[in-house]
Amino acid sequence: MKHTLCLAILALLLCHSANAQFGGGGRGFRIQQNIPPAKEFTAARWHFGTNGYIGHMGWSHNYPDSDINLNEFLERSTRIDMAIESYRIIELGEEDVFDYPFAYVSEPGEMELTDREVINLREYVLKGGFILMDDFDGPVQWGQMRSQVKRAFPENDFVPVRLDHEVFRIHTSLENLQAMADSVPGGEITYYGLFDQSGRLGILAGHNNDLANFWDWYSDGRMPLKPSTDAFRLGTNAVIYSFTH
Repeated sequence: MKHTLCLAILALLLCHSANAQFGGGGRGFRIQQNIPPAKEFTAARWHFGTNGYIGHMGWSHNYPDSDINLNEFLERSTRIDMAIESYRIIELGEEDVFDYPFAYVSEPGEMELTDREVINLREYVLKGGFILMDDFDGPVQWGQMRSQVKRAFPENDFVPVRLDHEVFRIHTSLENLQAMADSVPGGEITYYGLFDQSGRLGILAGHNNDLANFWDWYSDGRMPLKPSTDAFRLGTNAVIYSFTH
């Protein structure tokens, strides 16, 4: 009996080792990679260097349910050739980061980028990539995110993005960004943008908002329907914008 139990434990450990792809800063928690189908669109969720402010795991918050639910909305509401499984974790410091025109960044207030990641962040935007930054609030997280992006763009800075910007209306127009504010901490929601030299929006950062909570939790009643709808529309607009700009 003891021998059988030991073999069972060993099998579980081997299985966990085979499936565990991404770590939590040495804390033992692992996130499993997804293998997307061969389609026109695959959303990239970036894994990046962190300072441990949120246990080194902020990048993975709401994964994979928020990714799946947003993809399901995209598949039903657009003509993009994709599937609900069209998402993948991508290392910011690796070369394949440039293979994905749309990138989602969770908890950028925990960013502490390596030099290679800083270089890739800059090149990604300058080559036409689009980044949606989400789930960070307050002055500390704002300051940390901004300091890391400024390492990549010392000559540039974030500016507020008005509701009439194309990114908020390219597929479905949003009436009011503050409709989501009552369901998330942090107070007034402000979207900031970093633009390249041609005026193209390269990074859209939603301060005091958490789109992924809406994408993840709307179906079980933890998030109201109206702001959840706005969150799905905003995510869809961001993806379409990345395709067209």
